[in-house]
Amino acid sequence: MEPAARATRLEDYALRSHDKLRYGDTDRQGHVNNAVFSTFLETGRVEMVHDASGAFTQADCSFVIAHLSLDFISEMLWPGRVDIGTRVQAVGRSSLTLEQALFQDGKLVAQARTVMVQVNNATRRSQALSPAQVAQVQNYRTDAAL
Repeated sequence: MEPAARATRLEDYALRSHDKLRYGDTDRQGHVNNAVFSTFLETGRVEMVHDASGAFTQADCSFVIAHLSLDFISEMLWPGRVDIGTRVQAVGRSSLTLEQALFQDGKLVAQARTVMVQVNNATRRSQALSPAQVAQVQNYRTDAAL
């Protein structure tokens, strides 16, 4: 996962969020289960797409994940919190490529690359991002992602 490998600090990401680690997130080995990592990444994506202004989403459209690659760097342990970094790496006609990273206590524990596609809810086909969406996405880019 070469693009995301450049950034190893939370500060390298334009959007930063966090989640609380729950006891139920752990597995028999005592660390946070690998399946939960995807849920933490979802938190970062949802905060970007459904920001407080509501300006990013188009009426009658949703985002679906077309691709997700996830590299596990280190284990994550309960209790604590996970910090989530999200940034836009590329913008397509109807898609966004995101670089995301998970951190615990300032230490990188996972990196991901996600491609999200905007689809029309009625036709279930991809729908182009509006000029306003493309402009707003620039808020979630960083020099490292350009």
